[in-house]
Amino acid sequence: MTASDFQHQTVLLREAVELLRPADGRVIIDGTLGGGGHSEALLASGATVVGVDRDPVALAAATARLGANPRFQGRAGNFAELPRVAADLLPVDGVLVDLGVSSPQLDVAERGFSFSKDGPLDMRMGPDGPTAAELIATTDERELVRILKDYGEEPFARPIARELKKALPTRTLEAAEVVKRAVPRKAWPNRIHVATRTFQALRMAVNGELEALDALLAAIPGLLKVGGRAAVIAFHSLEDRKVKEAFRALAGRCTCPPGLPVCVCSGVGDFALVTKKAVAASEAEVEANPRSRSAHLRVVEKLR
Repeated sequence: MTASDFQHQTVLLREAVELLRPADGRVIIDGTLGGGGHSEALLASGATVVGVDRDPVALAAATARLGANPRFQGRAGNFAELPRVAADLLPVDGVLVDLGVSSPQLDVAERGFSFSKDGPLDMRMGPDGPTAAELIATTDERELVRILKDYGEEPFARPIARELKKALPTRTLEAAEVVKRAVPRKAWPNRIHVATRTFQALRMAVNGELEALDALLAAIPGLLKVGGRAAVIAFHSLEDRKVKEAFRALAGRCTCPPGLPVCVCSGVGDFALVTKKAVAASEAEVEANPRSRSAHLRVVEKLR
């Protein structure tokens, strides 16, 4: 896949941009640049944007589209590394991270993400590290069970792990067939492919996605100016739960008895929840882009 082939439908574009409040003179980091849709809209609102992505193809594609704008910079890196990747800019006015997998990554067989297209069982978002096939081959069965349970919430994690270790698949369709054999036909889900959870879990393990999210959430206080906002778009319950809990911890919670004129418990944090609950895609967006149906956007603002 070349940079010119990288086309992606941006999720929650209007909502994310409005909540980040881009304007002239404001600097915003797009920590998952992807196809550049969010960055393009932020630039159109006058902000200076630094787009970061670990995928060299995505980075090249977005830079080709946006690089003529003097207020745009593209940088290689993982959003977990923003304190290092953007050290010369910090603190900034906004940070945006979209935890979804880009459509080109899912749809291009050679990337190895798809259980419906044959390709090497790769799943890496960047050029480095072990592939999914190598992960299966080098991980013991007990740890593979844990990965499938924790990252994929897969109820048949044990038999799937056992069959994966026996077969040691190196191709995507081969791996999908292994999952089909491991799960009783009557237990196959109605709305998703039987291999969906397994492929999600392998992808998340290969790319260290939850670990990267933990690192990002821990770094947010040091990334933002006072008045700056952080926005995270998550696509499944594990990610969204982490974001929800981290943002609530940043905001704190007053435990003073009702009626006190001022807070004396010091339970209020240095951040405020901009979104009291997650923002979901509209019906119109879901109809136009079904992959947006599971997207959840949460935003916090630094107060002091």
